[in-house]
Amino acid sequence: MSLRRVNTVLAAFAALIVIFFGLNFLLNGQGAAAGFGIAHWPQGDAAGYYVVKGVRDLATGSIGLLLLGLKQRRLLGWVMLINAFIPIGDGIAVATHGGTIATAAMIHWSAATLVLITSGLLFWEQRTAKASKDVEAR
Repeated sequence: MSLRRVNTVLAAFAALIVIFFGLNFLLNGQGAAAGFGIAHWPQGDAAGYYVVKGVRDLATGSIGLLLLGLKQRRLLGWVMLINAFIPIGDGIAVATHGGTIATAAMIHWSAATLVLITSGLLFWEQRTAKASKDVEAR
């Protein structure tokens, strides 16, 4: 399997899983929150944070799919690199607000690692494609 295909699968998976998380928070806020890792989630009017998280995740995943569909792979690499801050921050929130380090690492920091690896592979793909074109031009 080519590097390009592997990167496409990884990027699509990352985008689709984030969209799934967003839909889960919008449609099943309390259930989704239970798996997030923070023991006591907002209730009552403060439960609007489920919508905030859901919409954030839907937008983030959709941007990834858009860039993939437009074949903007280098830009997708940059966006994924920047978006890695989201699960890193989520893990920090879990670790500092009643969750466990294990949960923060297994759920959030492992997700950040996947996003960072995918970003790096997208950059590597672009570098090898450019090098290949340079050799062909000679």
